[in-house]
Amino acid sequence: MKVIVRVDEKLYEVEIGDLNARPIVAVVEGETFEIWPEAIGSGTALAASAPAPAAPEPPAPASAPAARAAPSNSDASAVHAPIPGVIVSVSVQPGDQVSTGQELCVLEAMKMKNTIRAPRDGEIATVAMAVGQHVQHHQVLVEYAG
Repeated sequence: MKVIVRVDEKLYEVEIGDLNARPIVAVVEGETFEIWPEAIGSGTALAASAPAPAAPEPPAPASAPAARAAPSNSDASAVHAPIPGVIVSVSVQPGDQVSTGQELCVLEAMKMKNTIRAPRDGEIATVAMAVGQHVQHHQVLVEYAG
């Protein structure tokens, strides 16, 4: 389905895939985003996995915090920071087996906590971040083995 979304007086055409699929796929101005809904209390919060729109586009609405993995990388063995920020928690360590959608870390940007999730199943080879570390846009956060 296609919808028009207004953020800070700018209109975006958003194409949203199957709402029952996990992840939910949304395309905004040619960039693909994966949305991972997670239940919180009686409501639902959304966490997205994909690239953050390039500056100076506005941040996502509060109902859909931007917690994303890397852009459609040719390097599928790494997960990159979707936005600059500070790592507030790390949920994996080298040698851990992870499943698609599993929390890898939480990155705080502009006072919003963004859950970074595994884009695929696999074993974590390297964790290239630590709690309290400032990371840049597209910086490698974790790398998969093989």
